[in-house]
Amino acid sequence: MDRSKVQEIIEQQVLTVAKAFEEKLDDEISALDRVDLDDIDALRERRLQQMKKMAEKRNRWVSLGHGEYSEIQSEKDFFTVVKASERVVCHFYRVNWPCKVIDKHMTILAKKHIETRFVKINAEKSPFLAEKLKIIVLPTLALIKNTKVDDYVVGFDELGGTDDFSTEELEERIARSQVIIFEGESSSLSLSKPHTRNVRQSQRSDSDSD
Repeated sequence: MDRSKVQEIIEQQVLTVAKAFEEKLDDEISALDRVDLDDIDALRERRLQQMKKMAEKRNRWVSLGHGEYSEIQSEKDFFTVVKASERVVCHFYRVNWPCKVIDKHMTILAKKHIETRFVKINAEKSPFLAEKLKIIVLPTLALIKNTKVDDYVVGFDELGGTDDFSTEELEERIARSQVIIFEGESSSLSLSKPHTRNVRQSQRSDSDSD
């Protein structure tokens, strides 16, 4: 095939592609032309209402102490916090190194996940709660939704068994119970709720025991 024939075929292919693209563009413009201005106004109003509701939620969360990692001073305060917020992560701790590791990650997550209240309570000074919730191994995170303890993170076993796990690993573990809204790179993994773990069934020896 001579060069002129090859050039003619190439030009024809280019024209075909250009025409198809032009037709697609015309269709998109036509679709936009058919959108009613009332529909656009309705969409804009709906979006504004959503933003307003989100702002109201955020303000309410902040007023309840969301966005900060704080300590609950009494067992009575625990019930007040749980009733006020839909989602709560409560760290039952004692003064030791493993609990300080959890403190570090909780401080970061509290600022990142304003939709959830992050708190801690001294388990040794809360005997009624510790007994009621069967808190045996420390640290233990109680993951609470709608006033009910839905799941536990007990010690470091689910976080690799060591104290050098990342904040993202803890974040992903908490997200499996849907107590936080997780938008990390691992969100493609299943975030379905695991089987609720009762700490009475745990026989962990690598974390500090109450």
